[in-house]
Amino acid sequence: MESNSKDFIRNIIEEDIRTGKYNSRVHTRFPPEPNGVMHIGHAKAILLNYNIAQEYQGIFNLRFDDTNPEKESEEFVNAIIEDIKWLGADWQDRLFFASDYFEQMYEYAVQLIKAGKAYVDSQNADEIKANRGTVTTPGTDSPFRQRSIEENLDLFQRMRKGEFADGEHVLRAKIDMASPNMLMRDPLMYRIRHTEHHRTGNKWCIYPFYDWAHGLEDSIEGITHSLCSLEFEAHRPLYNWYLEQLGIFHPTQIEFARMNLNYTVLSKRKILELVEKGIVCGWDDPRLLTLRGLRRRGVPAQAIQSFIDKVGLAKAYNVVDYALLEYSVREYLNKYAPRMMAVLDPLKVVITNYPEGETEEITAVNNPEDETAGTRILPFSRELYIERDDFMEDAPRKFFRLTPGREVRLRYAYFITCNDVIKDETGRITELHCTCDPMSRGGKSPDGRKVKATLHWVSAAHAINAEVRLYDRLITIEDTNNLPENESILDFINPDSLQIKQNCKLEMNLKNVQPSYSCQFERLGYFCVDPDSNPENLVFNRTVTLRDTWAKLKEK
Repeated sequence: MESNSKDFIRNIIEEDIRTGKYNSRVHTRFPPEPNGVMHIGHAKAILLNYNIAQEYQGIFNLRFDDTNPEKESEEFVNAIIEDIKWLGADWQDRLFFASDYFEQMYEYAVQLIKAGKAYVDSQNADEIKANRGTVTTPGTDSPFRQRSIEENLDLFQRMRKGEFADGEHVLRAKIDMASPNMLMRDPLMYRIRHTEHHRTGNKWCIYPFYDWAHGLEDSIEGITHSLCSLEFEAHRPLYNWYLEQLGIFHPTQIEFARMNLNYTVLSKRKILELVEKGIVCGWDDPRLLTLRGLRRRGVPAQAIQSFIDKVGLAKAYNVVDYALLEYSVREYLNKYAPRMMAVLDPLKVVITNYPEGETEEITAVNNPEDETAGTRILPFSRELYIERDDFMEDAPRKFFRLTPGREVRLRYAYFITCNDVIKDETGRITELHCTCDPMSRGGKSPDGRKVKATLHWVSAAHAINAEVRLYDRLITIEDTNNLPENESILDFINPDSLQIKQNCKLEMNLKNVQPSYSCQFERLGYFCVDPDSNPENLVFNRTVTLRDTWAKLKEK
């Protein structure tokens, strides 16, 4: 394939390989901060870095940027590792942490101080902010900018020893307070934080800022291509400046547009708000597009890869339609998920001409898209359950399902006709009395006559009870990155994002399924077993409907 048919990142990498840059090797990494869990936007970055390393016989690292002990934890480290393994990315034995390099970073900072390129600033945070200037006015030099090298070295060493309180001093790079790029206006390199680190304990009380640490980590590990989301484009001059001033190995930073989906939330801050306010049940709530939430909902990792491939890579901000994610999930599950019968709102049907106490075995296809999936046995008996909304007593002209006097097909079983409707004292329909055509066994017409509807069903005597949770999109506003003024994400919560159906009736073949098992409930959608499910309390989550129904919900 010609390189100009590839995306812009692969074009750059192939040109570097052709010219022998980095000795024609490719080394990528994924650098998460352990202050939250991964979402589908991170999946794009994870798989991009991993897949490029695979395609060009390169190396892929997993490295945690654990430079802020106030917000990070071992719990998030373990969750991120689990998520990345689930996606299929393999870093082999190359698991690293920024904290592995704290000593080396400190020595690099000393090197810049000795070169007159860094200084200790004793202004407080408000003073530093006030003196930074604006996009149209230059900043003002710190009154401490001209400290001697000796004084800066002494203060920085004492900062490390813990002689000063939080915020009393910071280490800054000495670049240009008049730079049009505000990130180059003497950026902060170290701050004092007397906070225990989840890996280094209390060994350190000064911690590097991200912009200082990030390029050093890439350099130390020999990363060749540092792939970052678009918001880091303005940071690239600083990334380059640090590496050039130190004279160390210099990776190439390349930016790409981050993943943005409509009708969803990918901001860690906003997700945390939803969790803390109890809008969702945790970071793994199936309504969230966190990787843990997607996994709990039953979304296959392969479908996420397919979705990301369809989206492709862009250089500019863009918003992807949520429906494309749903399509990718359906596309994968349609090929591999077995078909099962489930009735979520059961209405009893009595086949009055079928012998009492008799049960026969009906053969059903497991997956018509997969010839190797085989068949299964369904018990058929006199009493069945069908969906309540598959029957109408006084049906409109375009309603083709079951109604008095009309014949329909029961999937794989028989043609039936409704003869009587039984109601309770409130007028609610409690059961239907029907007759079946004994000659239509297997759901086949004995004389060529046609019916307009085929219904799914479950044998009442053999049904399994279950709870089924119907998840839908959580957010009703299309672009959550640009909320209307003075409005919160909490103002745009879909009240129907979760509906819980109790006492649903499932076919007997689902009796012993384990958590994470996925299947299609025929005519209803794709579902998976929730991690909290057990044989005494079987719980299924809806992964995705059989078709996009969101347009109808928005109209409603």
